[in-house]
Amino acid sequence: MGWSGADDAPATARIRALAPSMHAGERRVAEAIAADLATTVESTAQDLADAVGVGRATVVRTAQTLGYDGYPQLRVAVTRELALATPAHAPEDPSLLGRLRRSVSHFASRLDHTVSGLTEEALASVVAALDAAPRVLVVANGLSSPLGLDLHLRLTAAGRPAEFIHDSLAQRIAARQMTPADVCVVISGSGASDATLAVMRAAGDSGAHVIAVTSFARSAVAEKADTALIVPPVGESFRDELLHTSRAALMLITEALVDAVVTHRGRRGVAARDAMLREVESAIRESER
Repeated sequence: MGWSGADDAPATARIRALAPSMHAGERRVAEAIAADLATTVESTAQDLADAVGVGRATVVRTAQTLGYDGYPQLRVAVTRELALATPAHAPEDPSLLGRLRRSVSHFASRLDHTVSGLTEEALASVVAALDAAPRVLVVANGLSSPLGLDLHLRLTAAGRPAEFIHDSLAQRIAARQMTPADVCVVISGSGASDATLAVMRAAGDSGAHVIAVTSFARSAVAEKADTALIVPPVGESFRDELLHTSRAALMLITEALVDAVVTHRGRRGVAARDAMLREVESAIRESER
């Protein structure tokens, strides 16, 4: 399985989504490209192969895995990405506030990358499924668990009741009792959670439609899902993902997904939002008494 996201997705976004599951040689090539885009533009496939210590065919296969016809097309894509890159600004501020600003700025510069793995067809399919399903089970474990709870609450507030269960065994039992008309939404940053994969197997055995929201295109979670929404991580590499395990990009996409569901539901979505706001207003008034 290679790149299946948007055709105009930046090369570095594709690398972050695919590199962790590549063969060792291809992964070294991909990481070398991401580490020095400028050198990649000036290098032939043989130059890059020699620098990394692999055969030229490995460089070509890496380009194809990333969704390009060959290495020349990859070089063109890298050139485009460099041309559109945000130029460097003032010297780094070593203060705590300066570090915080750099983190926020870095995330902002990667926002386009967070949606580069998505396609109109996949999004339309997910939104329609969430609207029509009699039952929606949201599954998330470990560091992704808060995102599952957030999605559950937002869907319910939008008039699309959903379930979220913390216990992994209870998740499996609930998934086993689903029907082919139901939807199981799985959120997994790493795409490798054993507990989550067990729930996916149970949901699949029940015939339910399984939707995955994950960071890596060739992860076990992505490959087991009926529909996968790939949200490349905002870090520079898989090492960054291991060290920082940010779920900010996934949170951004799941929140936007709920807004899309509300829009898709038309008057029903508006009515549900109105009812939610009335209840919030009532709760505020009660707290002020």
